[in-house]
Amino acid sequence: MMKRYSRVLSIAGSDPSGGAGIQADIKAISATGSYAATAITAVVNENTVGVFGIHEVPVDMVVGQIESVLTDIGADAIKIGMLYSAELVEAVAETLKKHDVKNIVVDPVMVATSGDALMKSDIADALKAYLFPIARLITPNIPEAETLLGRKISTIDEMKDAADELSVDGLSVLVKGGHLSTNEMADILCDAEDEAFLDFPSDKINTPNKHGTGCTLSSAIASYMAQGKGLLGAVTAAKQYIDAAIMAGAEYEIGKGHGPVCHFWKTL
Repeated sequence: MMKRYSRVLSIAGSDPSGGAGIQADIKAISATGSYAATAITAVVNENTVGVFGIHEVPVDMVVGQIESVLTDIGADAIKIGMLYSAELVEAVAETLKKHDVKNIVVDPVMVATSGDALMKSDIADALKAYLFPIARLITPNIPEAETLLGRKISTIDEMKDAADELSVDGLSVLVKGGHLSTNEMADILCDAEDEAFLDFPSDKINTPNKHGTGCTLSSAIASYMAQGKGLLGAVTAAKQYIDAAIMAGAEYEIGKGHGPVCHFWKTL
């Protein structure tokens, strides 16, 4: 009897510096024990310092990549990252609905760690209209949640309110608190499946090496979902993985700006 991989399809942009995007997704999915397939949505000219250009992959080519993977390899979970235009958001959502895929994790990538925009201005409404209704979990950080809701978020209580408001029609929401100004950090999970709120507290790690943390976390969650873990189990395991990756990555120097986390800390 042949063995079978737990398969994750990442739909995201390409980061040549290797810290975020498709490159981070492949590393995180592999490091957490699953098989990574990809559909590249954009080629981003960036490094640890900033974003210098974005080349959109044509919508039909993105859809073609997704079709090629799903009609051959298949996927036990989908991770969605950078989608540059509303047109692409709608096309990706329609393609995934056609294949009736499950375990969709959406990381609504809008701004790079450097602060540079990674989307067109109309993306928030498109995400809410087309992708969120078919997703199992979304993982916005505080600036992304602010964009989706149109208001500022400054405290853990406001994060909980944001997660609750974004959680509609069975959608679970993990609001990431890395942008809080306090030393005590927390991610807030609104678990729509068990109708519960959960806090994931942690201490702030003093390091510039946090490029790609959102990509890495969402990919790890999708990886653990693909392996059969429930929502809470997948989020908990992924949080343990990313916290250790940040800690390990803090010991390294790479690039002149925001370096990456250490995806393969388990093997070092």
